[in-house]
Amino acid sequence: MAEPRRSLPDVADLFDAHGAELLRYCTGRVGPTVAEDVVADTFLIAHQRRHRLADGPARAWLYGIASNLLRRHRRSETRALRALARTGRDLDQTDIADGAAARADASALTRRLAAVLAALPARQRDVLLLYAVAELGYEEIARTLDIPLGSVQSALHRARVKLRAALATDPATTASPDGGSR
Repeated sequence: MAEPRRSLPDVADLFDAHGAELLRYCTGRVGPTVAEDVVADTFLIAHQRRHRLADGPARAWLYGIASNLLRRHRRSETRALRALARTGRDLDQTDIADGAAARADASALTRRLAAVLAALPARQRDVLLLYAVAELGYEEIARTLDIPLGSVQSALHRARVKLRAALATDPATTASPDGGSR
């Protein structure tokens, strides 16, 4: 007796459910122009390989595809982060704040964050951005990157330690709005 044919996932439904969050994640990684291409390619690949999804977690599967595509942009991403660290200006964004002082503070923090992200090992950067930008949980990150759960936890911990250490030396990030220290 032949097995009943399982239904393939509807990519349009997957796009409706996950497209916007995937675009936000990719935009945080590579900027809006490349992000749109990465998301489009993600759903093209998802359509071509939809038979591989079965009844598994679609969200992690899509993030896995997008992460693989983003790895192809790793070199340009690192170059862009280093350039951002040098200049403090993201040419794809408008001014961060209206006042000159606020722009200077934001620019300094942006340069510092970009430098820290560029200096992180690829695995730590991937885990940190999947957690902080895409808001994936530990298990989803493990499935997305095809790594053990413990590796996700340790990579996130190490990335946070490095980020905290780098920001702790920046006076703009250690003063609270009321003038005291945090």
